[in-house]
Amino acid sequence: MQAVFSDVVQFTGNHYDFGYMQGELLKGSPILPNRFKQWTSKRTRYFSINQQESITILQRFIPGMIDEIRGLADALNWNMEDALREFGGHYVDYSRSGCSILTGTNYMVRNYDSHPSGYEGRFVLYKPTDTGYAVVGPSMQITGRMDGMNEKGLMMGYNFVNRIGSGDGFICNMIGRIILETCATVEEAISVLREIPHRTTFNYVLLDRNGKTIVVEASPRSVTERTTNVCTNHFELLTDENRYRMDDSIRRQNLMKNNQIDNSNVVQAFELLNNSEKEVFSKKYDAWSGTLHTTVYDTELNKVWFSIGANQKPVVIDVDEFLQGEKIRIKRIKGKLDFDKPFLNDHHM
Repeated sequence: MQAVFSDVVQFTGNHYDFGYMQGELLKGSPILPNRFKQWTSKRTRYFSINQQESITILQRFIPGMIDEIRGLADALNWNMEDALREFGGHYVDYSRSGCSILTGTNYMVRNYDSHPSGYEGRFVLYKPTDTGYAVVGPSMQITGRMDGMNEKGLMMGYNFVNRIGSGDGFICNMIGRIILETCATVEEAISVLREIPHRTTFNYVLLDRNGKTIVVEASPRSVTERTTNVCTNHFELLTDENRYRMDDSIRRQNLMKNNQIDNSNVVQAFELLNNSEKEVFSKKYDAWSGTLHTTVYDTELNKVWFSIGANQKPVVIDVDEFLQGEKIRIKRIKGKLDFDKPFLNDHHM
């Protein structure tokens, strides 16, 4: 078993100051050095950007992001091109992963499945004072969000489908951040997903305060949506985009469908995804598809449950407290994985 953790990062202020604060935190963290070690041989191939084009498209879809990246660059003493390459989420490739999502009338439960060595271990609460909605959720590539909920009650999670046939565009975690920071409803999020350029092929699961759940199937070539409350790692409509092997994705989808629970019972939903004996939780870490965290976003109580590893009692974060200006007292969320590799935030990686 490997002991792992996520730090809780919280901030209220403008995007530049938020970026600068995160840059200061990163200077004392192993996250960036560990990431650079992993990507050394692939940086030129995967991290190619057009600086002006990236700036233009970020300003169009998420106006505050350029200031946040500029703040990160200033704190880290980087030039803007390097900061955009690392934090801009545009043109960058993405590792394969799993993931399972189940929604009810007022909640979303999500297993994020991937390899521990690519996981940052940061749960971020950010309330901007210049532009955009307040967002809570775990980060990827610092600026992106893997899943989350915003102050309007819009929830989002994504599931990897395929990396073959990648195009020029945004990767999933920056798309997640754009949706959460700029959209208030499922309809607004669908509109953004239809307009935005997609780098790779993903399902985006959306749920808002109206109880409406939609899965958007998005690839560099096509975007469509369907109504369902369970989602894994394959498309139902754009089937030409699917990978050859979908057995495990279909297995997890059927497990969630066949164990349908009361749409308002968030405890049962969490247990279905987090308890290893229910078999939705995955321990296939070597295959980049082991479950790292389980999150619950609950709009009725405006709370987030967050846990790392299997069979956990989740840490509960009160979003209302944060929105009202109170400091969340939780500094670090700890867990254990049935694996021998730590997260990116571990000095011993």
